[in-house]
Amino acid sequence: MQTPAPVDYAKATSVAHAIELLTQLGEDARPVAGGHSLLPMMKLRLAAPEALVDLNDIAELTGIRIEGDEIVVGAMTRHRDILGSAILAEHYPIFREAEHVIADPIVRNRGTIGGSACQADPAADLSAVGSALRGTAVVQGSGGRRTVPLREFHEGPYETVVQPGELLVELRYPIRPGAGSAYEKVERRAGDWGVATAGVFVVVRDGVVTDCGIGNAAVGAEHYCSPAAEAALIGQPATEESFAAAAKVVGETCEPYADQRGPVDYKRHLATELTLRALRRAARASQGA
Repeated sequence: MQTPAPVDYAKATSVAHAIELLTQLGEDARPVAGGHSLLPMMKLRLAAPEALVDLNDIAELTGIRIEGDEIVVGAMTRHRDILGSAILAEHYPIFREAEHVIADPIVRNRGTIGGSACQADPAADLSAVGSALRGTAVVQGSGGRRTVPLREFHEGPYETVVQPGELLVELRYPIRPGAGSAYEKVERRAGDWGVATAGVFVVVRDGVVTDCGIGNAAVGAEHYCSPAAEAALIGQPATEESFAAAAKVVGETCEPYADQRGPVDYKRHLATELTLRALRRAARASQGA
């Protein structure tokens, strides 16, 4: 049986306390939320933090609310609460669709949106959703808060802009009246990491796409998004031809790698097809169909 290396443990009672602990314990300290990504890596000795700061008692990091023209989701909000949120279901059904295909109920009951974002797994479903929606991350440290676009939050696989002594405290998503959204995923078995995914929002006015966002996970899309595909679609008529052209750009510009889930050509094909399907459904929803 594999066991993690010895590690110090501290339980934070507030955001300020968590930041104080992380600062005191040094750059090798890690915050822990649901632990479904970090703890297995520790058991395999792929991660060996010297200390863990438990965030599970910090109520101020949980919840989903509307502030002005944004939806605010606390970093410690569980997947199950995102799945059941009436606010997110009303404005962005993409969240519910993505949550339905994330892992299993055990993981969804404990895992958090902030933990998923900070793990920065290239196949993370909610990272693709956040990039598609052009959300922002709010990071707090001893010097105060800073806001980072989610399209700049991930610096690479398993790397983010969060620095030692800082904590991701919330994620914000702009509300777009009239937007439709959708999420598509192909996985080898239920609850598995995706072979390819596509999440989108589309705003259609008078038959024309006036705004859109396209996010993809598991296919090597830089920052989980495709600005070139978005540019190809915005201003175009909301037709099958326009959606297919944008989806083709996704397939041409993503950079998947071959592994046990499939070869490169197969993943590019999936990225194209799933993006097309998601765009179709989101456009229909935007038009009230």
